[in-house]
Amino acid sequence: MDSIQMFLANCNLSVSQAMRKIDSNSHGILFLVDDNNLLVGCVTDGDIRRYLLSGGGMSDVVARASNQKPKVARSLAEAIKLYHNRDYVVIPIINNQGIVIDMYMGEGVKDKKYSPLHLPVVINAGGKGTRLDPFTRVLPKPLIPVGDLPIIELIMQEYQSYSCDEFHIIVNYKRELMKAYFADNEANYNITWYDEEKPLGTGGGLSLLRGKLKSTFFFANCDALLTANYESMLKFHKDNGNVITMICAYKNINIPYGVVEMGENGVITDMKEKPLISFLTNTGIYIVEPEVIDDIGDEEAIGFPDIIEREKQKGKKVAVFPVSENDWMDMGQLPELEKMRKKLFGE
Repeated sequence: MDSIQMFLANCNLSVSQAMRKIDSNSHGILFLVDDNNLLVGCVTDGDIRRYLLSGGGMSDVVARASNQKPKVARSLAEAIKLYHNRDYVVIPIINNQGIVIDMYMGEGVKDKKYSPLHLPVVINAGGKGTRLDPFTRVLPKPLIPVGDLPIIELIMQEYQSYSCDEFHIIVNYKRELMKAYFADNEANYNITWYDEEKPLGTGGGLSLLRGKLKSTFFFANCDALLTANYESMLKFHKDNGNVITMICAYKNINIPYGVVEMGENGVITDMKEKPLISFLTNTGIYIVEPEVIDDIGDEEAIGFPDIIEREKQKGKKVAVFPVSENDWMDMGQLPELEKMRKKLFGE
């Protein structure tokens, strides 16, 4: 029953609470039950993303985002047949009253299936990594190891799983160490290097690639690893005609205090005990059209968020693609670096 409870939640949960439970079961799906434990729907991380993109809110009841006709089985044999006939993740098994009595998740771990995207990848690896001092006094941030590999190589391998094998890396601080590491690397990555002679910010280094890229490309900082579905991101980008799609993660933080809202003359207008705060945060990963590079001045020092604002002011389409906080690992600070290592490789 413990394994079943991982996948069950009351249909009156908020979207934010449902996202956290989906993250905890690591299968990307949650089955919703009413107060009598009857199965009334299911919701996936994709369902939630579509609901939020349509204007829904994190505090809304999750039932609004759900599929109210989930696929179910009434026996293990039926569940096995359903599971293997279609690309299902989990099949709930219900009794005659409609109560979930078991879950079928296959007989082993399913291999991830990735569609080849064949897009170039630009990685901004020129910063000093001051948040990771003193490690970055010795190594550039991209070469700081997470387990057996440096962070930049883990990022590159994630893109390679989508057949994105063409890498363009912008370097500055301790760049010779970076180049030496990959020169001796047995993996023989396809890398073109771009040297910043002066710091150009999180976006200005793209000016060094003027005329080099003819297609849509991924643009990423070197301190974040994303395990979301890159194919879905690209489809969203293309379907909406964006020049830039910013990948943002929902962060959920429990405030450990009672929060009071005050009106005129000190009148208490609202009180919440240890509220859950949800917000979108920039992962530092983007999908970009090459025309954006032409709008950056030669050796212009500028942050990429400022480039996004510039494109907006020109009337071009920019948008956010939201992902779960569980899909985003940031190693820009020492505590987060340790969290990333544990998540990827265990204790």
